[in-house]
Amino acid sequence: MKRVISLMAAVTTAISVMFCAASAQAAGKLVVGGKGYTEQLIMSSMTAQYLAGLGYDVDQRDGMGSTVLRTAQLNGQIDLYWEYTGTGLVTFNKVVEKLNPVETYQRVKALDEKVGLIWLNPSQANNTYALAMRKDFAKEKGIESITDMMEWLQSEDGKDAQMASNVEFSARPDGLKSLLEAYEFDMPRRNLRKMNSGLVYQALAQEVVDVTMVFATDGRVKAFDFYVLKDDRQHFPNYALTPVVRTDALDANPELAEQLNKLSALMNDETMSTLNALVDVDGLSIERVSREFLEQNSLL
Repeated sequence: MKRVISLMAAVTTAISVMFCAASAQAAGKLVVGGKGYTEQLIMSSMTAQYLAGLGYDVDQRDGMGSTVLRTAQLNGQIDLYWEYTGTGLVTFNKVVEKLNPVETYQRVKALDEKVGLIWLNPSQANNTYALAMRKDFAKEKGIESITDMMEWLQSEDGKDAQMASNVEFSARPDGLKSLLEAYEFDMPRRNLRKMNSGLVYQALAQEVVDVTMVFATDGRVKAFDFYVLKDDRQHFPNYALTPVVRTDALDANPELAEQLNKLSALMNDETMSTLNALVDVDGLSIERVSREFLEQNSLL
């Protein structure tokens, strides 16, 4: 009798192991990537936690630069990450034509599909580049737009003003150089200070500089009461935050597109700005902010 019970237990265990293995195989293994700043780290953590909760075997690899991350995805080392439509269009596909948000998404989606990358539904979070000043200072100088700022920099009052920019913005084809070309302005080197992305906000808040490059959905813009200058020549392209997945990963996981689109539908400027502020201003951990958002939206 004991032998029968032992045999039944062994069979039950074997079936359980087989079932678990089959479930893990069905769920699939996914490598989730991300860049190295707050918004990207939040989306990487949130996506990894969300997919793990759905049963996927998730490997999270973030903290990369844009080009390194893109190359890793093309090489099959990264299955998915959240990219911006403007970055995909201008930086990776070298399209400099001015397009509206819908056209930008459609063009980059069509171009990247040819190299095995699928752009899923874009979110309503548009993390475009922008220029910002301290609100009281901008009001004092009568500056509302980028054109106003450029004119002020050419005046006697503004000729020694300082503008902060991170290194990437200074080097990108859709960054500082093209901005100055669009506004027909030649900025002297003495006016520009390059620094880490996180420091540009502190530099402006502490009056080390007078104007700085910012990301539109960064929580510190609201927290520090900055004024975002109007892009009156509509230079900056749309940067809709969008999940981008390798075709192979979607083929192996048929439900993945719908699952990621569900998360994408929850993201907009206000939501992203709030999440960023919880980390950068309130000091909460990225993992906690991501987990609580998923829980609040019944995704975890």
